[in-house]
Amino acid sequence: MVTSSLVMHILNGLAYGMLLFMIAAGLSIIFGLMNVVNLAHGAFYLAGVYIAYSLVVRHMGFWPSLLVSVAVVAILGVLVEKWLLERVYGRELEQVLLTFGLSFIFADLVEWIWGSSPLTLPVPEALDVSLNVGGMMFPAYRIFVILVGCLLAVLLWYIESKTRIGAIIRAGVDDREMLSALGININVVFTCMFAVGAALAGLSGVLGGPIMGMYVGIDAEILVSSLVIVVVGGLGTWKGAFIGAIVIGVVDTLGRVWFPSFTMAMVFLIMIAVLLMKPNGLFGRGAAA
Repeated sequence: MVTSSLVMHILNGLAYGMLLFMIAAGLSIIFGLMNVVNLAHGAFYLAGVYIAYSLVVRHMGFWPSLLVSVAVVAILGVLVEKWLLERVYGRELEQVLLTFGLSFIFADLVEWIWGSSPLTLPVPEALDVSLNVGGMMFPAYRIFVILVGCLLAVLLWYIESKTRIGAIIRAGVDDREMLSALGININVVFTCMFAVGAALAGLSGVLGGPIMGMYVGIDAEILVSSLVIVVVGGLGTWKGAFIGAIVIGVVDTLGRVWFPSFTMAMVFLIMIAVLLMKPNGLFGRGAAA
């Protein structure tokens, strides 16, 4: 009985970790490639889930709503990057203040449009069942989220290792000036990467809606966890985001079950321990890959 309960908590932690991975992967690459301190990244999570909710309640269906909301959030990311962040590249303090302010603006807009009451995005009907996993029943939707996170990790590995786009991204993380000297339009690369990062945050929001609910303030909670993952895993690497998300997701979930008043301390202790051993993170630049 204890073993079954532990397995269930670990699976819940993996599902939560995969949601964190989706948002942290984009955040990590944006930090590593663009040197942009984007404290509004959680707002893209918030925008994704609330846009999807509006479409679902209008009977569009979960899957079309997911695609539309992710596309809208990606476009929103492009607008933020081109109209606002492009003006403050290389100025970290201005980036912090700008994106911090944007996060409050997004939160206020959400509260104005959808209200402050907590909401829940319905689980898609096809996945609103439980499966027998090792003799216990576990929600199929959470297993689906775990699989999506793993497939995304494989996709990111393939893009990074096997495609020209991946080579450009790696080069941009290591030496942006050399990349520009080779004739690559770095501004286009920046915009595309920011759009992808925003889209991943929106995807995390839509998939996380049925699990974590929807309320103003969840964007800040998700952002803090994502920043911890970026620090633990290292800047500019999806591998670090993946491993960090699994560790933080499982530890956070188990902590909420067994040590609810000590959970955040446990998460930050992990971050401190990693920084003491590997100041660049587990897979960050300068760390052993």
